[in-house]
Amino acid sequence: MSFFKNLKDKITRQTDTVTEKFKQGLTKTRDSFAGKMNDLVKRYRKVDEEFFEELEEILISADVGVVTVMDLIEMLKDEARTKNIQDTEELKTVISEKLAELLEKEEGDADLNIQKDGMTIILVVGVNGVGKTTTIGKLAHKFKTEGKSVVLAAGDTFRAGAIEQLEVWGERVGVDVIKHQEGSDPAAVIFDAIQSARSKKADILICDTAGRLQNKVNLMKELEKVKKVIAREVPSAPHEVLLVLDATTGQNAMNQAKIFREATDVTGIALTKLDGTAKGGIVLAIRHELDIPVKLIGLGEQMEDLQPFDAGTFVYGLFSDMIEKNSENNDEDGL
Repeated sequence: MSFFKNLKDKITRQTDTVTEKFKQGLTKTRDSFAGKMNDLVKRYRKVDEEFFEELEEILISADVGVVTVMDLIEMLKDEARTKNIQDTEELKTVISEKLAELLEKEEGDADLNIQKDGMTIILVVGVNGVGKTTTIGKLAHKFKTEGKSVVLAAGDTFRAGAIEQLEVWGERVGVDVIKHQEGSDPAAVIFDAIQSARSKKADILICDTAGRLQNKVNLMKELEKVKKVIAREVPSAPHEVLLVLDATTGQNAMNQAKIFREATDVTGIALTKLDGTAKGGIVLAIRHELDIPVKLIGLGEQMEDLQPFDAGTFVYGLFSDMIEKNSENNDEDGL
């Protein structure tokens, strides 16, 4: 059974809503990346060095990242030599396979670490303006629809309006928000939030944090202090440290990820505004170069548009037109 047919079968087992969200959310990237790739395949019938050079340029323009592109091209060249692939059309399937392999290094590594017993504490970090508070609100909505009780901690006490913004989301979703006054010690807010969430027997506590990168040293000290308070109160926590990145900023998002990874143990990425960029290849660069799994992606403005990341569905969203066409051809051929 071909890779495309395997992927198609997997997708049909998922809900149509999820598949459609990925497909729609990746429209800009698909039109740019997959469209250029199809044009390239039409122009080059034979796999040669010039073909790989142009493919390299297409991948870099999709913000896949130079290191990742070089590694991917080498993998493709090795595969073409090993399997004696000379037809560019045949190589398209291999490209899809390798992209999926890069994204999902281990089965289930993109799943959120939710505790079966006791409270799960999720620390959310990221610079101002990436959609951190909105992501927290959407994540709270996701958990609430799953029947979990959620408490939010307004730990970003420095940005003007951050506490109020989180309160708005709390009201919208229907969850409690624990807050202090603006300018308060973030660690003190998180401490109170843990006690409150405990007393309420909450399933999930999501903690907002400050995102002022202009004073990196102070920011990182604040995050370290917050983590110590959490670990002291709940020794196994935080169970997730989610770094929120804006997909539209491309390689700048990579730089932010490197800074936060140095300061705190980032366990996963929540990538926002993926529907607003043609450079969705940043997902590959983050996963491959930083070895941090992308766990959530934002595919639109609605509360339901924050989706758990799935490598197969992502590749499907990127190549859906090609996969469906390939599947139809296989059906006609009786495969």
